[in-house]
Amino acid sequence: MTDPSDAPATVTAGMVIIGNEILSGRTQDLNVAFVAKELNAIGIQMLEVRVVPDITHEIVAAVNALRTKFDYVFTTGGIGPTHDDITAEAVAAAFGKEATYHPKSYAILEATMIRRGIEFTDARKRMALTPEGAEAIENELGVAPGFRIENVFVLAGVPLVAQAMFRAAAPLLRRGRTKRSRSIATRLAEGTIAAGLEAIQHAYAEADVGSYPFYNAPGGHGTTLVVRSFHESDLLGAGDAILKLISDLKGEALSDERS
Repeated sequence: MTDPSDAPATVTAGMVIIGNEILSGRTQDLNVAFVAKELNAIGIQMLEVRVVPDITHEIVAAVNALRTKFDYVFTTGGIGPTHDDITAEAVAAAFGKEATYHPKSYAILEATMIRRGIEFTDARKRMALTPEGAEAIENELGVAPGFRIENVFVLAGVPLVAQAMFRAAAPLLRRGRTKRSRSIATRLAEGTIAAGLEAIQHAYAEADVGSYPFYNAPGGHGTTLVVRSFHESDLLGAGDAILKLISDLKGEALSDERS
């Protein structure tokens, strides 16, 4: 018999998306979906995301709120060479530290600029700024590394670079329990299934039971009903209850998938 104390713990994360361009709608964020999916795959639950402007005190407040609330915090954006790239200084301020040039990051940047015949300006040097005591996070796709300080991981805003940095950081993360999901699609509308779905949620209180309408799909509209849980028994019980609900309402299950 397995000792319950040997079971993986629940590990949690929050995320801070930094950038005026996100809030203005000029740039569409792609990093939340990637990071959340990758975290779930290794048993870390993303529980909160905040989007903040390029304002130091807003970044400080968000980072400090989340780093004390969750096991890990990931930030994206604001570690480039321009005047509004203030994430390194803001994260340093959140920890009560000075932002200084990280020796490894600085050396990588300097060597790259020399190799490319580019002047190593003060603006480019900004990409090597980190809080005192931070660790560099490798960046196989770009020039400047990201960094980690305690439980906060600071990644680039450009999605491909953020993804490369996350993969480099992933081995440093503690694994926890992984939520699995069961998705059942039907042509029934949300309003038709709402009452029955609420009853299923009450019956399986430890699971997350949700409904997600889809439109203009081949064959028409409908709803995808999703059960997410740490427990296989919830996926089986709540999922089967959803199938019965659909049948009782004279509907049909179009698909029944697990992930």
